[in-house]
Amino acid sequence: MSTLKVQNLSVKIEDKSILNDFSLEIPSGEVHAIMGPNGSGKSTLSKALAAHPSYEVLGGTAELDGKNLIGLEPDEISRAGLFLAFQYPIEVPGVTIANFIRAAIQARMEDSKAFKAVDYYKDLYKKMDELGIDRKFTARALNDGFSGGEKKRCEILQMAMLDPRFCILDETDSGLDIDALRVVSEGVNSMRSANRGFLVITHYQRLLDYIVPDKVHVMWEGKIVRSGDKELAKELESKGYDWIKEELAA
Repeated sequence: MSTLKVQNLSVKIEDKSILNDFSLEIPSGEVHAIMGPNGSGKSTLSKALAAHPSYEVLGGTAELDGKNLIGLEPDEISRAGLFLAFQYPIEVPGVTIANFIRAAIQARMEDSKAFKAVDYYKDLYKKMDELGIDRKFTARALNDGFSGGEKKRCEILQMAMLDPRFCILDETDSGLDIDALRVVSEGVNSMRSANRGFLVITHYQRLLDYIVPDKVHVMWEGKIVRSGDKELAKELESKGYDWIKEELAA
């Protein structure tokens, strides 16, 4: 059972404070969505949890199953069970998808000699088929020359193969057409289980029609200012964020 518990997290980038005593708890088995206007701190949260070097944590904790992730290196955070699907996946020329995922899996094995290539490729091809990824992509360099939809499908493929305990999806719907959005969402939904939690960061209600959240949170100026069920996302879609601004000013 994996629980992500963030308490009083404050983060800045350069001289600008972004998160201010941010707190959120997501139990295993639940999908939580965070929505909010540009600049509210959504992506800052994901990058701070993954130890992006540009973001400085000023205080607070972020525990995954009781282990504080703050201060750990990105590789240690990944090994602890946290996976981040980027809004803008990085291109890695010269490293094939198959070799990249294989290296990541072997790095997590206590005995890399126990790795069985036949089983690996069987599992990889199965998941590629489910995500509508041509098997020839195994020989292509990671995200190099990929379309936006291809990059996002590749991110979900990595997530499925690494089998993390907790997943953060940072605007995974960005740049996806309707068909790609459906396929990517189906890939995410296939991984939902009682032993895994998800945090979905998005601007738009449309993603939450496919990946239905247990809870929706509204982020404003680095804090959660309102929480509710999936209907809250629909309310935001119809009223816009000025509605939240007016409520906070009242």
